[in-house]
Amino acid sequence: MEKKYELDTQIQVNKLMKKLGIWKDLFSVKINFYVEGWAAYLTEKTIYPRLIVIFKPFDCDYFSIKSFEVSYDAKANEIHSEIYSRDLIDGFQNLFVELKEVIYGKDVITSISAELIDAKNMDEIN
Repeated sequence: MEKKYELDTQIQVNKLMKKLGIWKDLFSVKINFYVEGWAAYLTEKTIYPRLIVIFKPFDCDYFSIKSFEVSYDAKANEIHSEIYSRDLIDGFQNLFVELKEVIYGKDVITSISAELIDAKNMDEIN
């Protein structure tokens, strides 16, 4: 049987989808299954053009979260620029804590802070 049809996988996906329901007005959610695991794609509907990806490998209990700023090129193709990444998130409780922080702007603030530090270091070099 394929891993995506296993009971544990379906329980995990359903648990995540239920929890994401509280943000249904802010994000559209899509689940994709891959050979090595499954991923939830949260596309922000308003405010800031952002994509949050949660990935869960089949062979371990850890999750990862990545956040991308979404922009478009001249041909209207989506361009994703990574602004935040966190791997080895242990269990659903820690995932939900991290996800809430990312949804409420931790990724954007971290990205802006890094850009400001880079700009300051460039000023010091000149």
